[in-house]
Amino acid sequence: MTHPNRIYHIVARNDWQPGQAYRAASLSKEGFIHLSRADQVLQVANAFYLGQSGLILLAIDVSCLTAELRWEAPSHPATPVGTPPPVSPFPHLYGPLNPEAVTAAHPFEPRADGTFKLPFLD
Repeated sequence: MTHPNRIYHIVARNDWQPGQAYRAASLSKEGFIHLSRADQVLQVANAFYLGQSGLILLAIDVSCLTAELRWEAPSHPATPVGTPPPVSPFPHLYGPLNPEAVTAAHPFEPRADGTFKLPFLD
């Protein structure tokens, strides 16, 4: 079951330090952190993280964010072959992710074929 106030971020386990503000590389390169709604996570995971292990899926409570959140068109509209491009906006966080907004950090490992399945989402 997904929570309507939750959004998600895929991060390498080594890049996530619980209790500390998180600054993705995209924050300095593009000015924001890429996030997803629950229904967008698998598309993003299979387009950009196919076969990668050592990942975590952060669950984020929108109401606890301290940086500005904007809903915008994807900045990297790459999608797997045969998948229609996304038509709904993605959440982008224009500042660091404050640790109080992270409600869970789910292990997010690919299946044997390299694709992802959603873990239990809060």
